Amino acid sequence: MQTKKLKIIPLGGLGEFGMNCLALRWEDDIIVIDAGLMFPETELLGVDIVVPDISYLIENKAHVRAIILTHGHEDHIGGLPWILSELKVPVFATEFTLAYVEGKLEEHHLLDETTLIEITPKEKFTLGPFTIEPIRVTHSLVDCVALAIETPVGIVIHTGDFKIDLSPLDDQAFDLHTFAEYGKRGVLALLQDSTNVERTGYTPSERAVIPRLDEVFSQTKKKLFFSCFSSSIFRIRIALELARKHGRKVAIVGRSMMESTEIAQDLGYIDIPSGLVINSGQVRDFSPEQLMILISGTQGEPMSALSRAAVDNNKYAHIDSGDTVILSSRIIPGNEKSIFRVIDHLCRRDANVVCDDGSNGLIHVSGHGSQEEQRLLINLVRPKFFIPIHGDYRHLQKHSQVAIETGAVEHAIILEDGDVLELDSNDARKRDKITAGRILIDSGSSIDVVEDLVIRDRRILSEDGIVLAVLAINKRTGKVEQQPEVIMRGFGGADITDQAREVVLSTLDSLSIEQKSDYGMVKEKVRAELKRLIQKTTGRRPMIMPVILEI
Repeated sequence: MQTKKLKIIPLGGLGEFGMNCLALRWEDDIIVIDAGLMFPETELLGVDIVVPDISYLIENKAHVRAIILTHGHEDHIGGLPWILSELKVPVFATEFTLAYVEGKLEEHHLLDETTLIEITPKEKFTLGPFTIEPIRVTHSLVDCVALAIETPVGIVIHTGDFKIDLSPLDDQAFDLHTFAEYGKRGVLALLQDSTNVERTGYTPSERAVIPRLDEVFSQTKKKLFFSCFSSSIFRIRIALELARKHGRKVAIVGRSMMESTEIAQDLGYIDIPSGLVINSGQVRDFSPEQLMILISGTQGEPMSALSRAAVDNNKYAHIDSGDTVILSSRIIPGNEKSIFRVIDHLCRRDANVVCDDGSNGLIHVSGHGSQEEQRLLINLVRPKFFIPIHGDYRHLQKHSQVAIETGAVEHAIILEDGDVLELDSNDARKRDKITAGRILIDSGSSIDVVEDLVIRDRRILSEDGIVLAVLAINKRTGKVEQQPEVIMRGFGGADITDQAREVVLSTLDSLSIEQKSDYGMVKEKVRAELKRLIQKTTGRRPMIMPVILEI
């Protein structure tokens, strides 16, 4: 009778979008699937990125065999530098994903000390008790895979991000056949992408954007600016092919767009005809109707190429009246303000802005499968246990319902970050809870962790301001040598500086010489009395910092 259990432990991506990271453990062997980041909400002041808490992996670092990546999006690879700074393990990924990873690790000076191993769909490899077969899937990025993992208690399939596109531009169609073969063998657990579970029907193929984009190209009389995610290789390829068809030269503006295009060209995903792409400095040599500017910054990032061009602050990209700007991407929740601000700037320049409103045809399609694709895959695989991954709790819950309604699933289990699911060939139960959560990173010149206390302080400073009370005290006599200085910044209302100064003086007068020599007590007394005054008179709760100068 089998007594040993397989453990599935999500460390990120279940209960939020982004930060995807999941551990599989059998006895003393752990493999990690994906190592993503998420971008901070607006309330996380001064934080650059958010990565999963990997305390569990650090505590068990002797047992971690490898990190396996499903594809190259930031929410799946962006946390690698953070994790690899703590764990020295090999990284397995497809050729294109590794090209992205190399650049990221080189930037963080981790490339030379990291072993990168290329994997290929249908070619199995073994890590301890796990035998893993990458399966070709389609997504908004190229060279993406799902993972079929043979374990001692059964087969686990992790889909990664996917949609079922049977006619992708690179002719590498979604491998339905291999999923069906595993379904015939019997699958213990299916972990499936939940991102688009609230959308009915099917997600259109990438080719669905071509008719509308072709129409926009044909109608544009002046310069055409094309912006999309720099990782949307298929979309970049479509834009380049349409530029060639309509007799436009292409200038590529923006570091991320240039890097992605170069990688895609080197690996054969984009074939750029000779003479199509010009140097950015040659833009002035051509008339407006002969130009397409492929430009990064579709999400309105403040220092991106498109944002700077929108305020006429880009050396090569100048937007004039009558130019057309295509934003071929979705609006990521949280980016609405920055995107609409850029659109406003473009409209002030009398540019024609084409967004994805769906009214006149598609200029963007999702990279994630909708409900019918999810059902199709579930029916092919027919797992004993179904585990939704990637999404907020409502997505995971909805996805569980969709899976059960197919009739092909015996049990649907909702996991959140930190849950430990134990499985054998017949049973699956949540047994435990490990440390999981978010690590806030201020990347700056190095990778620094930002503590929750720091975020709290930043929030107080941004909302309620700061008060400095500077006191000069004679250490020997306890006498206040000069009038206290009270400095208030960051909140309006009546000027209460004089009142605050009087409160500080009266507080000091109430203390004995012995108490005045205890600077910790002095600070707390002054802080408490100032807090009472300021709350009463202004309703604010600023950060109050007494500073004692010892005379």
